[in-house]
Amino acid sequence: MRPFTVLSHLTFRVMSKFADIQIDPGIVTRAARGDARAHEIIYRAFAAPVYSLCLRFTRVPAHAEDLTQDTFIEVLRSIGQFRGDAALGSWIRSIAVSKALMFLRSAWTRRGRSLDDDWDEVTAGDAASHGVSSRADEALDLDAALASLPPVGRAVVWLHDVEGFTHKEIAAFLGKTESFSKSQLSRAYRRLRPMLATEKQTAEPEGAALRSC
Repeated sequence: MRPFTVLSHLTFRVMSKFADIQIDPGIVTRAARGDARAHEIIYRAFAAPVYSLCLRFTRVPAHAEDLTQDTFIEVLRSIGQFRGDAALGSWIRSIAVSKALMFLRSAWTRRGRSLDDDWDEVTAGDAASHGVSSRADEALDLDAALASLPPVGRAVVWLHDVEGFTHKEIAAFLGKTESFSKSQLSRAYRRLRPMLATEKQTAEPEGAALRSC
């Protein structure tokens, strides 16, 4: 069971954008040989989910477009190394995540900051200890929730709670430790707690009115 169930009801829908896309192995073989038509088929199949993922991290369409292009340059350049140990979509997703997080890290470096500067303090604990609801029907708007978080915290929440990566995998993407990933997730839960409380208070009168009918 995922610790942050506010987003868990969205997991299958989001991940299916990659997981449900099926590409004939013959297309991959042709792409590895440089077949332009095969390249186009792969691009058209995965461009939308790659762009969506990059936009979740950057919140800027122009940056997401650039990262999408960077992702497919890497995909088509490296597809000859794809051995099919995992689904093609999972492989492309990992490249997109890597590109997006490299972008975040470089942005922090240009500003003379580190990823650790993204938050003011460490907050220990998990979702339950921070009052995060375990009921999907009390979920807040996903975009509003993620937009309220700093970029690194938003990335960690998305990777862990929606994309399903482990803290070890997230740490590898970020070039940090597992403890860093865990602390970022915990801080994100704390930042979201006031929004969740507001959502719950707003929803309760509506529910009461329905029960009185």
